[in-house]
Amino acid sequence: MTFREGARMQPGRVSVGGGGGGRGGKIALGGGAGGLVILVLALLFGGDPGSLLGQLSGSTDNAGQYDGSGTLENCETGADANANVDCRVNFTVGSLDTVWESQLGPQTGVAYVQPAVRLFSGSINTGCGNATSAVGPFYCPADSTAYFDTSFFQVLVDRFGSSGGPLAQEYVVAHEVGHHIQNQLGDIGRAQADPQGAQSGAVRVELQADCYAGVWAHHAAIIEDPNTGQPFLEPLTDTDISDALSAASSVGDDRIQEASSGRVNPEGWTHGSSEQRQQWFLSGYRTGQVAACDTFSARDLNNPPALAR
Repeated sequence: MTFREGARMQPGRVSVGGGGGGRGGKIALGGGAGGLVILVLALLFGGDPGSLLGQLSGSTDNAGQYDGSGTLENCETGADANANVDCRVNFTVGSLDTVWESQLGPQTGVAYVQPAVRLFSGSINTGCGNATSAVGPFYCPADSTAYFDTSFFQVLVDRFGSSGGPLAQEYVVAHEVGHHIQNQLGDIGRAQADPQGAQSGAVRVELQADCYAGVWAHHAAIIEDPNTGQPFLEPLTDTDISDALSAASSVGDDRIQEASSGRVNPEGWTHGSSEQRQQWFLSGYRTGQVAACDTFSARDLNNPPALAR
């Protein structure tokens, strides 16, 4: 999915460097490498999630290449977003804001509040503790911030076989903002209540975030920029959807387990299988409805009810 060349986006929406500060009482939720290193799931209601982040990432020093906090420069048009990955994150977040501001309230009665979004390299201090790039993209409920080191997108391609197309990258951003939607709706804590297993709350939380990414994709090329009267994004192609499904598949628990240990153990799942992640993304994409993302009521996570109709 590419942005319209002349599209323009709110400057300064995404910040770089810095951090949320302190150690919070809520664990970060990862949709990308967070799943790859089994980050998500510890002490949502107590303890020290910062120590877990440190164990997984191997460091708690802020050694990123960004000095202090700032905003992205030279990210003014859709052409910039199509050419530069950092700008693509900025424009994707702006698109997500536009979609969720128009859809969340009417569909759920809860007004959308924009999350903060930060790009970093190396490591960063957050409201959920210190983290390095090794944990991949993640969302911290304690400071309502999504964090990205965009080098992760190349890791998806090199290590996990994702196609690496634009919508594959945008899917990752949309998934993390999906966790923010869960935070607003009061569902994000269900991961800790049932933290592991094929039918666990943790898996249902992650699959729901995949579905919310699909809801965004459904509306992203339709909802118009109020300043120009045109959508920010070009219409989705079959290749775009294949890119998103490729990214979703590459971070499935079964695929990661098979690659790392040669066997699949559903009792250890925290994010869902490759097939499930693709199916729930499609459930959101085909319907555009938040209600199609109710993973918590689904009896069969392999077959979202919205796709059975």
